[in-house]
Amino acid sequence: MGAGGKSTLVRALAGELSAGARVIVATSTKMFVPDWCPVVLCAASGEPAARKGGLALSADESGSMASTLASVEAAFSESDVVCVGSAHEPTEKLQSPGLDFSELAGIADYVLVEADGARHLPLKAHESREPVIPECAARVVCVAGVDGVGEPISRACHRPRRFAQLAGVSEDAPATVEAVAAVLNAESLHDVVFINKVESAEQRETAAHLASLLNTPAVAGSLWRNEFRCLR
Repeated sequence: MGAGGKSTLVRALAGELSAGARVIVATSTKMFVPDWCPVVLCAASGEPAARKGGLALSADESGSMASTLASVEAAFSESDVVCVGSAHEPTEKLQSPGLDFSELAGIADYVLVEADGARHLPLKAHESREPVIPECAARVVCVAGVDGVGEPISRACHRPRRFAQLAGVSEDAPATVEAVAAVLNAESLHDVVFINKVESAEQRETAAHLASLLNTPAVAGSLWRNEFRCLR
């Protein structure tokens, strides 16, 4: 959940965890169709197999949960990472697979779920209807982009009005370290924060300051550079 690199983090985690384990990638809302792993498309009863975005998708033609799980098992014969979802035609994205995430957890060692969207912005606050966290979730990671710190809330944050409200400032105010920490602590939706895009000495100092103000463990680093450090 959060902003500033969720999809990239999901891919990085999938690559790390799939060394000796089976990983399912999915969304509880909407996500772009990945081009880096097999995709099983859960289709409604009677729908044919489909292709989206140039990717061959294994469709569940019967619409049954058993058939969907069988398709996922078959995909695991090709890859240790499999994406599962159903088509959201208006956006050409994937949406929730349409079956309980606990069922997916029963056939994989890990299930990674992208639980909200942020419109490619580095920071975010959440409305009451989001994020959509599966009931069986064992760990919730909130992503925040350090590149949004210091920028105006109105430009750097998805849901800027809500962000400003939780931070106790105006939408035109900068998203200071203190403001970001106030929002994350007030929402308290996560178990750990991953501060992304930390690539300079100044950004490392900013990330350390932010981590010192949070109520949860924090990790900082750069997914692009594959560099990470536990801060607390």
